[in-house]
Amino acid sequence: MTLLAAGCNQTPSNMQKPYDWPANIATPVAEEKPKEFTAHGDKRSDPWYWLNERENPKVIDYLKAENAYVDTMMAGTKKLQEELFQEMKARIKEKDESVPTLDHGYYYYNRFEEGKDYPVFCRKKGSLDAPEEVMFDQNKMAEGFKFFSIGTIEISDNDELAAFTTDPVSRRLYNLQIKNLKTGEIYPEKIPNVEGGSIMWAADNKTMFYILQDTVTLLGYAVYRHELGSDPKNDVKVYEEKDNTFDLGIGRTRSRKYLTINSAKNQVSSEYRILDASTPTGAFTVFEPRKENFIYDIDHADDGKFYILTDWDAPNYKLMTALPGKTGKANWQELIPARKDVFIASFTNFKDHLVLSEVKDAMRQVRVINQKTSKDEYISFDEKVYTAQLGSNPDANSNVLRLSYTSMITPSMVIDYNMDTKERVVKKQTEVIGYKKDDYETERIWAVARDGVKVPITLVYKKGMEKNGSNSFLLNGYGSYGFSQFPGFYRNIFSLLDRGFIYAVAHIRGGQEMGRQWYEDGHMFKKKNTFTDFIDCGKYVIEQKYTSSGHIYANGGSAGGLLMGAVVNMEPKLFNGVVAEVPFVDVITTMSDASIPLTTSEYKEWGNPADSAEYAYMRSYSPYDNVAAIEYPNMLVTTGLHDSQVQYFEPAKWVARLRQMKKGNNVLLFKTNMDAGHGGASGRFEALRDEALQFAFYLALEGKVN
Repeated sequence: MTLLAAGCNQTPSNMQKPYDWPANIATPVAEEKPKEFTAHGDKRSDPWYWLNERENPKVIDYLKAENAYVDTMMAGTKKLQEELFQEMKARIKEKDESVPTLDHGYYYYNRFEEGKDYPVFCRKKGSLDAPEEVMFDQNKMAEGFKFFSIGTIEISDNDELAAFTTDPVSRRLYNLQIKNLKTGEIYPEKIPNVEGGSIMWAADNKTMFYILQDTVTLLGYAVYRHELGSDPKNDVKVYEEKDNTFDLGIGRTRSRKYLTINSAKNQVSSEYRILDASTPTGAFTVFEPRKENFIYDIDHADDGKFYILTDWDAPNYKLMTALPGKTGKANWQELIPARKDVFIASFTNFKDHLVLSEVKDAMRQVRVINQKTSKDEYISFDEKVYTAQLGSNPDANSNVLRLSYTSMITPSMVIDYNMDTKERVVKKQTEVIGYKKDDYETERIWAVARDGVKVPITLVYKKGMEKNGSNSFLLNGYGSYGFSQFPGFYRNIFSLLDRGFIYAVAHIRGGQEMGRQWYEDGHMFKKKNTFTDFIDCGKYVIEQKYTSSGHIYANGGSAGGLLMGAVVNMEPKLFNGVVAEVPFVDVITTMSDASIPLTTSEYKEWGNPADSAEYAYMRSYSPYDNVAAIEYPNMLVTTGLHDSQVQYFEPAKWVARLRQMKKGNNVLLFKTNMDAGHGGASGRFEALRDEALQFAFYLALEGKVN
């Protein structure tokens, strides 16, 4: 690694009090080691491919040098970063508790203790006045670890055993253990390398199922059966997924009668297998065979029926039913038809009611159908732009629906809604210390994309904002995998709003905020719509005088980091500054390597480079492969050394190439969390320091450090 001097003291001319970026500071430069790839007659040079050598001391030295460079360049913001950190921390009610959920005679909840990073998982038997049972204190479990995550906790039918998973590295390779909740004993068997969120108990209170992961690709590939007290080496493999483009999941139906194994290819195909939970040593049977471009999800209710949410001749999904023993598609009966303008996201079945979570116009709403009278209603709220969705509802015999509600200015609320009387009770609203809702406003606007499509944008800002083009503006986007960004309360952002920023989320194509077609028009050969939508949203808010070209900033993480990388190549002068978090930027190399985590399961999202047409399209937008000798905006790029979803070397290589190619003196910073992975730090307080750095970066560019 060598160091080059770089003059980084230039700042936008419209700043009132420019931040004094240190001048003539040597920038880290990664050594080049020639390596070329050829596919379909196209030759690509990758001189920083060697940065994938995680154990190479030179790689670690380079990452540390980049971190030191960030510290030097941002040294003048240290006071501001600490101020931001303390502000964000002060909004958190440190001693807090979730709303208890009654399940099988126990009230389950978690609570935070003052000054502690992690939750304590608890329960009470029969009554909230009963003595508290501490099941897991994650603070104690995390002692001695720089990172610690609990993946899931699953309770046996007799309420005595808890199967739980832990990840002490942030690599998403979890350890599975079992705890006796009556005695406190943790049983000796410990099963490594399991899928952290997928465990299920059978009805016999001694048999459990889990998914084993490949330690290289991190794909779950096989379901195993384990019997309490036995040697895990003797666990029985009950199913192996042979097609590595499919992900595996396991679960148990709402009725508790069936165990399920789900194989799913990203947004393209799915297949379920079922087994009576009372006969765990039996054989799983296929519910309906997989087929390309056919997706279905199932549940089983106490009324004896299977409920099937499917895209079969219904792009926005419809709900169907089937009886046990007649689960073939030919026997399915339509219950809730599909609608062109409403997307059915999920459902929950109660004895007397059916509840749907529906999406329309980039808002998530709750629809309640009385199964006796067939009358239905949408639960209404006063705000024009909000998100209402289903909460935890384990009791199918209840007439009370638990849901959550939030907006950009309303902290999350837990509401119990009586589906018969329409009475609603707010069980809890997240307390945000010092926050005054009346000081802020939120609104929905619609940008017009270059192809005429209207793209929704949700904004939040401090009251009194004037549309005069002088406001600082932060635009966030994602737009991939059909993941929808619905309006919600973002507690930390108020540190920017109070300093004159407008914050906005662009609901761009590639998500499903506007229905299934919104996703179809934003992936594979239409992926560039995601990028141009975001660009057009940025231009629109400038045209409408919410901001101006010298005051607008962009942020995105993971696939949203890919968005950032594509946008700065396509429109380098649009944004004054960009933060790309854990960005997926080396599309061709990653998607060409089946050993890299997630690759094969995402062929239907991005494409398979083995196909010449798919290769060419990905090649045309891959951020790393399209870096040019142009003036890029000021940029902060972040990653985690142990990231299992977007490997650290992708942004590392991208930054190295940007350093070599970019023109001008705009700042380029690269920060690696050496102890964390894709989600950053695991503690609730430590993660705020990463956010404080990002906010200080925007404020420095706006000349608002002091």
